Amino acid sequence: MGFLSGSASFMRFSVEGELPDSFWDFVAERVAAHSFQDIDDSLEEYSIGWVSVASMFDADFAYGSYAAGDYVVLSMRVDERKVSPAVLKKCVLKEEERIKRERRLPRLSRSVRLEIKERIRAELVRKSVPVPAVYDLAWNLADNTLLFFSTSRKALVLVEELFRETFGLSLVLQIPWNMAARFADEETWDGVEKLRPEILL
Repeated sequence: MGFLSGSASFMRFSVEGELPDSFWDFVAERVAAHSFQDIDDSLEEYSIGWVSVASMFDADFAYGSYAAGDYVVLSMRVDERKVSPAVLKKCVLKEEERIKRERRLPRLSRSVRLEIKERIRAELVRKSVPVPAVYDLAWNLADNTLLFFSTSRKALVLVEELFRETFGLSLVLQIPWNMAARFADEETWDGVEKLRPEILL
């Protein structure tokens, strides 16, 4: 669920690294270089890249800019062609039975079965429609923090990798300990450092 919806779950990150002087030119170049590439009319199995938060089909940002005041707002789109393991198994067994009947063989060799599996998988992938997933983020340039509007582990790994690849900057997950280290004064932090886990009965 993205931040344009009525309610949303999110994870908070700090952005680590030096920002370039011509920041918006840098962002324009890097976002264009890592914008989403559609795979609907190709045989590619996977695609990931940036699109506008206004539309998952707007990889050129014609209808919604990624610049919003002191924020960079983007959506990470991931399209993947998936083949159900159960469907793959059914189609492979069906093809194996057909070949055994055709060649009058009691069983097939391992290499033939592997070839059948790969061929059937490729055919099913070719016929399948890519399944899209879209995740929003808002990067606050004033304090170099980023809100990512998903709590999925897989999505968190993907956004960290894509963000680093795009901007050359690292995302560090903000857990309560890190937040305390960042905002607490020296006296409060001394108290926090003395905290130890406790089992409450």
